[in-house]
Amino acid sequence: MIIDKANAALDSVYGADTPETLAQAYAAWAATYDSETASLGYLLPFLITAWVARHVPAGEGPLLDAGCGTGLSGPSLKALGYGDIAGLDLSDDMLKIAGSRNAYCELKQAMLGGKLPWPDGHFRAFFSTGVFTISHAPAAGLHELVRITRKGGHAIFTVRDQVFESGGFQAVFDELEQADKWRPVEQSPWFRCYAIAEPDALVKTFVFEVM
Repeated sequence: MIIDKANAALDSVYGADTPETLAQAYAAWAATYDSETASLGYLLPFLITAWVARHVPAGEGPLLDAGCGTGLSGPSLKALGYGDIAGLDLSDDMLKIAGSRNAYCELKQAMLGGKLPWPDGHFRAFFSTGVFTISHAPAAGLHELVRITRKGGHAIFTVRDQVFESGGFQAVFDELEQADKWRPVEQSPWFRCYAIAEPDALVKTFVFEVM
């Protein structure tokens, strides 16, 4: 059953204990990722476009899809008038699928938490969904994402409930705010990231303006 396969794949990526095993888990999942996450009712790659559209006028860019996976967000944003979108992901197999969507101007392989291959202030905004979650990117990765976002730009991303406290996200939020690197603009209530399965899997969307 497709939902059972999707749940098994989720267990695999959530159980990864190194970047290498996480990349291997996504390589194994890439070919069926879209259909299996759809069977779970995965909302985030599509829902994040609402926050992007709220804070970034159509046509402005470039935007960075940080942890773009198979590129599910790209076509929706392109349809909304955003033509200059870059993507990064740790999985080359996922990036190949993202590239087939004809929605990204640039795709690069990189791991959030390390140095990113763009200069200071390069992007008008970055957005990220399903990346700050169990066994994935660390909260410290926000520092690099803020570095490559221009002043007056926006940081728009989700954080899974299970890692928000244990992963030290509030401490990183406060550190960036106290250093005058960003200011809070908006945060959502906790909400389900899967419309069909995993009713206890909750995320919150955060929006910050980069200073």
